[in-house]
Amino acid sequence: MSNIATDGAPLAANPLTRAVLEIDEYASGLGWDRPARLFALVDTARLRTQEPGLADQLGLADGDAAGALTPIEQDELPSGTALDEFLATIAWPEVISGCALTVERLMLPPAAEATIPDDLDDAALAAWVARHPERQEVRMTVAVLRDGSRESAVRLRAKDTPSEVLTGAGLVPGLAEALAATFEV
Repeated sequence: MSNIATDGAPLAANPLTRAVLEIDEYASGLGWDRPARLFALVDTARLRTQEPGLADQLGLADGDAAGALTPIEQDELPSGTALDEFLATIAWPEVISGCALTVERLMLPPAAEATIPDDLDDAALAAWVARHPERQEVRMTVAVLRDGSRESAVRLRAKDTPSEVLTGAGLVPGLAEALAATFEV
């Protein structure tokens, strides 16, 4: 996990981490209580070559780092559709290097998870977690590439600063698996 910072923001060691943190920063600027957002990740150099007008519109400089990824927000996710059902409908064209999703959820610490009643359906479980005094609101940004690379950023609402964003490939494995499945044929 990375939590080392310069000027308040975590250091980003590779292009995928930089893309995840860029999306996290964008989502942070929009504020909390927002719907999930889906992003295509495209190779920045390829985008500049193949779509120079779009690259200019996005403000991409010629000197951007080699291997850089540019996140491009997709249309709003359909309301009333479960996230896993929606992701199962996605198939990306070959020009897309990866994808990312940012979503807000309630989390419980491990000790509290052990106290979850066994007899709850999904709706009752969600209500139980929402009432729990130890719940934490989190924003998770998860990205995957076609080659299987993964990265995540997790931001607690209670510690909503760039220097408190946790990053790591294995922070949200279930969501990473669901995103990776959008590249399977």
